[in-house]
Amino acid sequence: MKSPKTITLAKSIFALVTALSVTAFGADTAYNGGKATNPKDLKGKKVVLADVPKLVGIGYFNATAKGIADACAEMTKNGIPTDVSTDAPTEGDIQKQIEFIDNAVSRGVDGIFFAANDPVAISPVLRKALGAGIHVVGYDAESQPDAREWFVQMCTPDAVAKADIDCLVAEIGKKADFAIVTSSLTAAGQNAWIAEIKKYIASAYPDLHLVTILPAEEDQQKAFQVTGQIIKAYPNVKGIIGLSSVAFPGAADAITQAGLIGKIAVVGQSTPNQMKPFIKNGAVKSDVLWNPVDLGYAAAYVMRAVIDGKLKPGDTEVECGKLGKLKIINGSQVLLGPPTVFTKDNIDQFDF
Repeated sequence: MKSPKTITLAKSIFALVTALSVTAFGADTAYNGGKATNPKDLKGKKVVLADVPKLVGIGYFNATAKGIADACAEMTKNGIPTDVSTDAPTEGDIQKQIEFIDNAVSRGVDGIFFAANDPVAISPVLRKALGAGIHVVGYDAESQPDAREWFVQMCTPDAVAKADIDCLVAEIGKKADFAIVTSSLTAAGQNAWIAEIKKYIASAYPDLHLVTILPAEEDQQKAFQVTGQIIKAYPNVKGIIGLSSVAFPGAADAITQAGLIGKIAVVGQSTPNQMKPFIKNGAVKSDVLWNPVDLGYAAAYVMRAVIDGKLKPGDTEVECGKLGKLKIINGSQVLLGPPTVFTKDNIDQFDF
């Protein structure tokens, strides 16, 4: 018979192993976001929010800002006063974006939305906001997870990668060279898509060859220029993927101006309004995107749910107004849904 001390020791060891197991296999798949320090109790009260996207003045972030503003107006109309302003640099400059966020912290806003130009560089100022009791919600482009509470994910990176490659293969076939024009080499969202693109072609299309990846730094003219460089440096390229709302039209314009419509396919991510001219002239057949107005709208409802205590770690879904209940994935990401493919058959139905 075991002594009481032996039994007690065994129970203690079992409890420790159980605790370690939960830490190793449970906590990392549960909530992984940060937490605002001693935030004000603003449940149902008026709040003032700041939206700081990568930059202002381009169609994509005009659309996300509209979504946030629409949701805030809707909540205000329904008796939950929610004010928001959007302000950011006019170029994709992370240091300038940090300054805008720092200014919002100094103003003492109740919540900050962001779309990061650089996931690492932006994180300290977001942690500063959390430390000041300000709620932080990201969309479109991530920070480090502990620097924000929740992130609204447009769609999963593997879904974007699969849609881009399948659309490209439909035009250039399963054996060809292609290139990528991305936003910046530090953009978390685009880097996740690129990683999934590489993984997907390795398993599904091993004869597709990615020859180069060049950044356009959220500048459509630079995207035009680097696409020209790709054409000269890689004369066998049959396809180009433009992985941002300005990289895609810049690449499509370069193909158009070079007289290569029908010879080099271009697919990617941008707003329907930016891509309509290129879909109508035949340079582009597929535009893979989500609705950025809905993305901003969802972010606003997520922010309000956090402020009102309706969204907490461990939840599996969140109510987002007209979008209904959105699923929570990876512990602290709210999933908008699968991407939409805009073509000549449906693109005129959308205006953003």
